[in-house]
Amino acid sequence: MSNHHPAVLQQKYRDFQLLLEALSDAPDVFADLPRRMAYSGDASFYYLLPQLVVRAHNLQQVVAVLQRASEMQIAVTFRAAGTSLSGQAISDSVLLLLSDHWQAARVIDDGAKIWLQAGVIGAKANQLLQPYGRKIGPDPASINSCKVGGIAANNASGMCCGVKHNSYHTVQDMTLVLADGTVLDTSCPKSVADFQLRNRQLLDALQALAAEVNANEALQNRIRHKYRLKNTTGYGLNALVDYTNPLDILKHLMIGSEGTLGFIADITYQTVPQDPYRATGFFVFDSLQACCESVSLLSSCPVEAVELLDFRALQSVADKPGMPDIASLPANAAALLIEVAATTEELLQQHIKAVNNVLSAYRPSLVAEVVFSRDASRNAALWNIRKGTFPAVGAVRATGTTVIIEDVAFPIERLAEGVAALQRLFSRYGYDEAIIFGHALEGNLHFVFTQAFDTGQQKQRYADFMAEVSQMVAVDFQGSLKAEHGTGRNMAPFVALEWGDDAYQIMRRIKQLFDPLGILNPGVILNTDANAHLANLKMLPAVDGIIDKCIECGFCEAVCPSQEFSLTPRQRIAMQRQMQALAGTELTEARAAYQHAGIDSCAATGLCASRCPVGINTGDYIKTLRAAAKPVPKVAVWAANHFSAASQLARFALNSAGVARNMLGVAAVGAASRGLRRFAPALPYYYGAWPSGASKVKLPAATASQLTPVLYFPSCANRIFSPDRQAADPRDIPTVLSIVLQRAGFQLLVPDKLNDLCCGQPWDSKGWRELAERKRSQTIQQLQQAMPAKPLMVITDAAPCALQLQAGQPDFELFELAEFLYQKALPALTINKQTEPVVLHVTCSTQRRGSADQLVALTKACAEQVVIPADIDCCGFAGDKGFTLPGLNAHALRTLKQQIPSGCQRGYSNSRTCEIGLTEHSGLPYQSILYLLEEVSR
Repeated sequence: MSNHHPAVLQQKYRDFQLLLEALSDAPDVFADLPRRMAYSGDASFYYLLPQLVVRAHNLQQVVAVLQRASEMQIAVTFRAAGTSLSGQAISDSVLLLLSDHWQAARVIDDGAKIWLQAGVIGAKANQLLQPYGRKIGPDPASINSCKVGGIAANNASGMCCGVKHNSYHTVQDMTLVLADGTVLDTSCPKSVADFQLRNRQLLDALQALAAEVNANEALQNRIRHKYRLKNTTGYGLNALVDYTNPLDILKHLMIGSEGTLGFIADITYQTVPQDPYRATGFFVFDSLQACCESVSLLSSCPVEAVELLDFRALQSVADKPGMPDIASLPANAAALLIEVAATTEELLQQHIKAVNNVLSAYRPSLVAEVVFSRDASRNAALWNIRKGTFPAVGAVRATGTTVIIEDVAFPIERLAEGVAALQRLFSRYGYDEAIIFGHALEGNLHFVFTQAFDTGQQKQRYADFMAEVSQMVAVDFQGSLKAEHGTGRNMAPFVALEWGDDAYQIMRRIKQLFDPLGILNPGVILNTDANAHLANLKMLPAVDGIIDKCIECGFCEAVCPSQEFSLTPRQRIAMQRQMQALAGTELTEARAAYQHAGIDSCAATGLCASRCPVGINTGDYIKTLRAAAKPVPKVAVWAANHFSAASQLARFALNSAGVARNMLGVAAVGAASRGLRRFAPALPYYYGAWPSGASKVKLPAATASQLTPVLYFPSCANRIFSPDRQAADPRDIPTVLSIVLQRAGFQLLVPDKLNDLCCGQPWDSKGWRELAERKRSQTIQQLQQAMPAKPLMVITDAAPCALQLQAGQPDFELFELAEFLYQKALPALTINKQTEPVVLHVTCSTQRRGSADQLVALTKACAEQVVIPADIDCCGFAGDKGFTLPGLNAHALRTLKQQIPSGCQRGYSNSRTCEIGLTEHSGLPYQSILYLLEEVSR
């Protein structure tokens, strides 16, 4: 029987799985279909179903996997965040993932360097460097989601990085693992000495290759020309001409090798300055020619970034805030978004003057402009215009089509010609929606278009188009086919066309030296199949209007509390799409797994929408599945109709549990709750942070006259759950709020029939939209009736409730508690800041309302030291899931306790339910930020 027979291959992977599971320090190994489906795609338009998914927690596990894969000749592909745009993070063999244990980081030499493990998200590295006025050089658009391993392996760059600050030029050291499991830490003399002793043949071969290239003047000149541009096509042959030490050559060849030469476990970067004084301007030209001519002159100016948008790109974002009026622009118009930066205000003004001097020569061609300013909010709006171009195409694409984003680079002196040539190709092939934008200083252009692959005719159109693009860019213009997205699968067939046979053969020899068995990410970068870019194309069938616009980029994953616990938003959507093609036992298996991993364990808070380029709220989609799964239970209807009685029952149950806890202990009551769940799975789990039932809302009498009335809606969470019993202040929120606001000149009023009111969130989270809308409407109506003739400001004391009520579009001005305290109360109070550190949790609802900055500023006004734990964007309590699925809450807060500083005794937030979980997993009592403000304003 052939070694490629399905049964033989299946047994081979089974044997490999057993080998890994038998290790004393075994990685996680998944062979089930649902998990493999979840990782079958990256941000590209390709799809491969892995045979095994392996999740490694440390370097030793990676080494063990590669050693056994080498012995059994099994292909392995490495995956970090999976934001790759060219198909380099997927596999039909073994997909090796990084767990969240790969997030260690260390700032070195006062920020001059930073050591990062492969799993650190790029934006986190910059957060660590911010106090030093530094940042890492690479700045890909996906920096809030992509991880350092992928940034280095793809030599990713970005808007400000250029060709001098990418990973290739800023790498200091790295720890790498070769295909046979050999480890090299270039920062460790002993590791280097051992490697030189045992791998002399590889190092000698690299040195010989370098000598060969440098003896070939034509090839050497070609390499130097190619890397004057942004270029990630093929292997980094510049390592052979830039360095003579074979270890330096090896290290720099690893950059941009896309996991085909080895695994980058950690990297030490030389950092670059982050100038504090910055200004941005936006300038629209009447012609592409004039726009591109000015770029050539701007390249000699002290500019940080110059972003180009062609006419179609401008049209796609015409409605964005901050965008000048472009209704009357000529069809050949184009624009530049320009940013300048400096170390001082005086120097910044000099830089602005230099840029304006260049632009003054094109004054007749400028038809619209937004002049340079340091206004942060206005400049953020301008950058959102540029960042909105890619999503704008994705949002209007036809269902079933995919969004394709390519990136090429032209010599800057031929930039206008290159843009015009691309536009002609779009017209010839009918890509009428295609837009062009990019990093103009490097001649680096991204073009975005939509493409269906469901017919042979559509595939042929794409094939013919890419053939012409490749010939035009690589040959006619001597540019690069991949400037910063990596070669991947879609440009692998064109590497030889761009580089020529001499250079291509050098690349093949490099691959053979590093990976003689060809087991590392086969098919990526080098591929002898001329049609490889047309194989394994991802199908995007229609599933639901909420999610059909998803481009599977993975930007949502970094903020999802269920990442690694079950599925992420991208994976939930991808599995739903893939299940459309399943039948029989495979479909049954996938559906069964999806119930927990996709539906039950989704927090459904909608934070994913804030990171999604096309604004998809996957939580909304999951709610529709929950609602469709079964009819609304009668008890849910009863609770909505008799909310006061339901709340009273909840308080009674909490108090009863409290009595049992006092008599029997937390462990005994917790064990009892787990036992009862066997017979009644809807019952909650009990644990130590459970509160008692709250007392009835009673507002203290006003102590001053002529107070400004405000209407207060206490959330049902604060009407049902008492304050944390470990907290220093046992008073309820209504009492404390009344005291604080009287100090600030306000008097609280509450609506009638308060105990019957609820914002609707408990029903909405289950997908019972009709009940949720009824409760929300009832509450809004009651609040409006409670107002005198003059409308009042309305406060609610929980961030989720504010978000829910705002969705009902009330006529009154609605404040979440922290917003009101920051905007209205704080200016009228005298504050004596607390000196001991406090921990703050910024809830996902606060982030979605756009008021996170106000909550943080309020806390910093009250305390000298405010710690906001990293990488906890959502606590995962998600309404009642903290009671019914506490594992999600525990997973989301798994790093919380270790981030609490010594001497910290208290935590704060602005959602009572979130505070329950935060207390449980931190060991600190968490309360509303209101309590801290009351204390420091006495």
